[in-house]
This record gives sequence, C-alpha cells and structure tokens, in this order.
Amino acid sequence: MGVEIKIPDLGESISEVQIGEWLVKEGDSVSKDQALVSIESEKATVEISAPDAGKLGKILKPNGEAAKVGDVVGQLELNRENTPETESTDPKKVVSKSEEKLAAETKSKTTGQKKVEPSPPPAPKQRQMTERDMEAAVAPSQSEVRGIEEEQKAIPTPQPSRASGDVSLTDHLFAKGRSPVPQVEEPPPSEEIKKPSTKTSGDREDETKPMTLLRRTVAKRLVEAQQSMAILTTFNEVDMSAVVALRKKHQESFQAKYGVKIGFMSFFVKAVIESLKLVPQLNAEIRGDTMVFHRYFDIGVAIGAGKGLVVPPLRNAERMSFAEIEKAISDLATRAQANQLKPDELAGGTFTISNGGVYGSMLSTPIINPPQSGILGLHAIQDRPVARDGQVVVRPMMFVALSYDHRIVDGREAVTFLKRVKEIIEDPARLLIEV
Repeated sequence: MGVEIKIPDLGESISEVQIGEWLVKEGDSVSKDQALVSIESEKATVEISAPDAGKLGKILKPNGEAAKVGDVVGQLELNRENTPETESTDPKKVVSKSEEKLAAETKSKTTGQKKVEPSPPPAPKQRQMTERDMEAAVAPSQSEVRGIEEEQKAIPTPQPSRASGDVSLTDHLFAKGRSPVPQVEEPPPSEEIKKPSTKTSGDREDETKPMTLLRRTVAKRLVEAQQSMAILTTFNEVDMSAVVALRKKHQESFQAKYGVKIGFMSFFVKAVIESLKLVPQLNAEIRGDTMVFHRYFDIGVAIGAGKGLVVPPLRNAERMSFAEIEKAISDLATRAQANQLKPDELAGGTFTISNGGVYGSMLSTPIINPPQSGILGLHAIQDRPVARDGQVVVRPMMFVALSYDHRIVDGREAVTFLKRVKEIIEDPARLLIEV
C-alpha cells in the first residue's frame, strides 16, 4: 500500500504553490522524516517530509510545476510492501518480473527500427512488382517504364534544373495524360540520414526560467508600492566611529557570553525603535481613509535568501536585548538561505531596515514594503575625510537613506527621524540614559 504525498495547508490564505525541487529521485529509498520535496509559496519555501520509511514511487508533479493545497504530487511506497513474503517468494511475481525484463530488453534493442512482421519480407524485386500491380490503373506499362528508365540512364548526372530537352518519367506520364505515382526513395541501409543541426552558438543562447511564486510576489508588491504610494527619500551620513570602537572593545567577551558576534544591525534596530517613538507616523500605515498607528515595534530585516528577498520581522523588538536581536537575525538569515522560513515568520512588520552595505552599496533609494510607511537603507562603511572641530580627519562613514510614504509622513518628520538615528549611532550612550 502506497502513501500519497500531498501539498499541506500552509495557512495565511495560501492556496497555490510551486514545486521547487525534488530532493530524491523515483525509486530512491527514504527514511522517516526525510525531506522529499521543497515547495515554494508566495511567502516562503517549505519542505515535505516522508511520513514513514520506504521508497519514492512515481513523481506526479515535476520541478517548477504549479500545484494547489491538497494536490497529490507523488507516491511513497512503504517498506512493509517490499517484504520477502510479498515480493521475492511469490513464484508468479518472479515469472512476471522475468517476462517484463525480457520484454524491456527486446524493446530496447528494437527501438528506432521498423516493425518486423512474423513472415519474412518480400524481396526487393517482388515488393516493387507488388506496388506496380496496385498502381496499374494509373501507371504506364512495364515496357514504357523500361524504355524511359534506359533513356534516363544515358544522362550522366542529374542536375537540379533540367534542360528543355531532358525527358523524365514524370514528364512522359504528363504527356500521356496520366497522373504520376509518388515515388518514395529509401536510402541504402548503410547510408546515414543527415539531419539539420539545431545547436546554436553558445554566445547567442537564451535561457528561459519561470518566475517563482516568491519572486512574483516580491515583484507585485514592489510595483504596488510604486503605484499606490507617494514615495520620497531623504539622506544623511553617520559617523560610525563610536559603534566601531564599542564592537572592538567588547566583541570577545560578548561572543564568549552569548555565542554570537555583536554586529551593526542591533545598534540600528535600537536606534530605529527610539526614533519611531519620536516619529510614530513612520510606525503606522494607511487603511482606506484612516491611519493606523502601531504601539508595538515589529522591525523587519531584509535578507537576501536563496530564492529572493525576504523580510522576516523581529516581533516586539523593543523588548529584545542586543544579544537577542543578534541571535534572532543570525537564525533568520541562516534559515532564509536554506529556504526554511515558515510563512507565519514572514507575515507582518511595522517598519523595515535594509542593509545594502553587505553587498558594497554606497547609496540607494530603498522601496517601501507595503503597507508600511517607511524603510531605512544602510550602506557600506568607508573611511572618508570629514571636518571635526575645524580640522579634517578620516572617519568610518556610512550613508543612510529613509524612504517614506509622503501621504502620511511629512518631510519635517522624516528628517527628524533620520537625524535622531544619526545622533544615537554616533553616541550610543544615549540608549542608556534616554536622552
């Protein structure tokens, strides 16, 4: 008895998925809870595991094919169906398998050849005579054919375009008022049929791939943001000297105590939360003709996953310590790269931080993640000359960009938010004394 492999209910109103990749092949043995296939929804990639040990049977939906919740995508043959009592010791099954094997071998040897009739085929001359007998009603007599064929042999080499004096069998038949019989010339057995090559030049090839549901959803939401929001971006630059010095001073003891390195993101998450408290419009959203202000802070962190960009939120980030933020981000990033995030881990979020600096970006205008009203873009840290106390000094500087929905956030509020982020990052002690 086999077990059907079905698309599970993924929640969050997800009804359609796409087969990502089958992790095992037909006929492969699998153990209980082993991942069989990855499926991609519009929010995340999940894996379907084997409910019991057995062997993967037929795959009903291959990689890249669409499926709905509840669809059967494959079959799993359980181990108890393959016991010696039910398979190897049954004489009828042994004979049947032998016959199947013999039939398969015979079929493989005759593939591509013409079907062989039980009786021996007629000799070439006999076959030609038979054809002429059937075509006697429209064909010329044997003597006429022989005469014309002898005339044709006298021509040295047939040319594509004949001279006006050339005579062919077809011309003779038309002259007699008869319809010519189509002649099918078969190449000699030793002559290979040359087929036109379909291979194209390697530097001119196109590769077509369908968009994954996740990529389609990201594209849809980005276009939605551009079309439905009044997006504006404001910029500032931050001196990272204080944060760099703190990380260098406490990195070893922090990692020894919490098992994770202290990064820049935890500082920015803390700075963003304090700035959102000062400018609540950036922690709000528009619903119809109303504004909804969130009194909690679910800070989304944009992560470039294997299948596309995902933004899992740190829920109630205002209650998290530096170590908890760093651990959560590290865990989310690791599972995002392995496509192991669940749909409910990607839902929600009141504000987003996107760090393009990890890829080397110097400056950008990030796009808002609807229905949020703001997103903070971080960029690469570079040593640049700046003026301090009337002198030019070199400091590690970072450009920051805030994109906001101008329908709910005014320019003054956007600048105030970004200025507050700058003040906290350049003087992290403000987080302790709340000034």
